[in-house]
Amino acid sequence: MDRILTYDSTLRDGEQCEGITLSLEDKLRIVERLDAFGIDFIEGGFPASNPKDIAFFQRVQAMPLRHARIAAFGSTCKKGVAAEEDQGLADLVASGAPVATIVGKTWDAQVTRALLTTLDENLRMIRDSVSFLKRQGLTVVFDAEHFFDGYKANPDYALSCVRAASEAGADSIDLCETNGGALPFEVGEIAAAVAAALPSQQLGIHCHNDSGCAVANTLAAVRAGVTQVQGTVNGFGERVGNTDLLTVIADLELKMGRVTVGSENLRELTSVSQFVAEACNVSVPAHHPYTGASAFAHKGGLHASAIARFPEAYEHTPPESVGNTQRMLVSELAGKASLVAKARGLGVDLSAHAEKVQAILDNIKEREAAGYSYETADGSLALLLKRHLGVYRPHFTLESFRVIVDDREDTGALAKDAMSEATIKIHVGGERFVATGEGAGPVGALDTALRMAIGAFYPQVADMELVDYKVRILDENVGTDAITRVVITTRDGRDSWGTVGVSENIIEASWNALVDSIEYGLMRIEEGCR
Repeated sequence: MDRILTYDSTLRDGEQCEGITLSLEDKLRIVERLDAFGIDFIEGGFPASNPKDIAFFQRVQAMPLRHARIAAFGSTCKKGVAAEEDQGLADLVASGAPVATIVGKTWDAQVTRALLTTLDENLRMIRDSVSFLKRQGLTVVFDAEHFFDGYKANPDYALSCVRAASEAGADSIDLCETNGGALPFEVGEIAAAVAAALPSQQLGIHCHNDSGCAVANTLAAVRAGVTQVQGTVNGFGERVGNTDLLTVIADLELKMGRVTVGSENLRELTSVSQFVAEACNVSVPAHHPYTGASAFAHKGGLHASAIARFPEAYEHTPPESVGNTQRMLVSELAGKASLVAKARGLGVDLSAHAEKVQAILDNIKEREAAGYSYETADGSLALLLKRHLGVYRPHFTLESFRVIVDDREDTGALAKDAMSEATIKIHVGGERFVATGEGAGPVGALDTALRMAIGAFYPQVADMELVDYKVRILDENVGTDAITRVVITTRDGRDSWGTVGVSENIIEASWNALVDSIEYGLMRIEEGCR
């Protein structure tokens, strides 16, 4: 079986998708998840473009990655500027990333009309940039921008661009179908021509999905000799998106006999898809290939009957091979095995409570229908399971809370620098406590007040840090009465966990997610999870 390298661009190209913004903690958690999944290269972004990316490259260096290598993204040196004097290239080196990915022009019209320079100068920029980065000891990926448009317009010049990168020492030359307008037969033919022209050069492929062909184009390029595939999780990206790297991985492993992450890691495909989607505060489309909730869903009647006897008739691959599950939409038993396995992973043994599994499953389904999502809220799910088993004992109980948002700036109708104050009344250890906390926002104020109230009894909360807070409106059509889902991520220096709260009141949803985060953290400590 031939090995195909995987290159993920979710943190850069994916974040260019309309409606997606990743926090620093989001990006680091995604890196951790993709590394565990077996992705070879993870592109972190532009190393000096903004404070978040600067902090990312600083923080990621301290992460104990087991497999993935981090790539910093930039471009060739500017026209008329020596590579040694180009600030962008210097930033790539200073980032500390072991891999530098630089984009360069390969379409003659783009060189003369966009860069406003000569074709020879562009070749110089490519050659000198790659050579400079190689001298710094970096692995260099050359992204040949608009390569397929360029090749169709002027094949000789397009080839001269990738040849310049190759001769300068580029470790991989990734052909970019930037406009997303090429069709599979075109991509296959052109990729084969490049492979013939550069027989010893590693080639990659980077496609966009504007014609709905990104995955097909990527597979066509692999058939033509490409050995590195670029894409994003779930196809997130600018305009209509990039190649869905997860779909490509599944197709290569299951359909084309190529090795990417391996069959064992492939079973995590669905959970990776859902994890990244939740981090991006979006949902995986139900009908998404391999990982969608409906990918292996079947309705009743003859179809359901046939599935029971001959699943291959309606399932092109076993759902468990990609970590998904077969769903019989008329069956009340669907999902039991998944719940038992999930609970086991959370340290809750349901095997001795078989009579309660269906009730728990029904409750989860009811709560999900009401807006809850447990894909990235393991903390809340674990607490829910323990409540059903009758073994949950709260560490504190709420009497009441009040939140005030105060803006004292004289700025006219617009608020500026508003502060929040939260007062909570809580019972803990048989005693009643009243505490008031302040914060820039209401959740921060509630968090501060809660820690003040219970800190004397549970000093371990000092090690717990709220690191991320997401709000999602679940039904935008009902305006201010819409249900709100809040997901909070907390960490304790060793691990992180998510919790969820749902309510028509955003403060109430936030409080419930916050309480779960503290309760789960204390439960982990008591059970020896740290």
